[in-house]
Amino acid sequence: MSWRELPIGGIILEAGNSVKRKTGDWRVLRPVIDQERCVRCYICWMYCPDGVIEIRDTPYRTKAGRIWNITFEIDYDYCKGCGICAQECPVKAIELVEEVK
Repeated sequence: MSWRELPIGGIILEAGNSVKRKTGDWRVLRPVIDQERCVRCYICWMYCPDGVIEIRDTPYRTKAGRIWNITFEIDYDYCKGCGICAQECPVKAIELVEEVK
């Protein structure tokens, strides 16, 4: 079910149904994480209002040879593209790019 099919007034009739409502199609800008620049500070993860930045146990080796034990990934099915993650990133490792559908 898309957000367009919600009842008038946006009334939610059943609890825990947010996983059924994929809100990623609201997005105009898509955040993209540059894994090379990311310092794994968790700030994007903490500030994301929708909790769509996921911490994966996927090791990542930078071009300079640094090995990180985790990787941050964005669940684009639910990311609304608000840009808070990019704004809060201290090393500017998140870039907002135009969404192409």
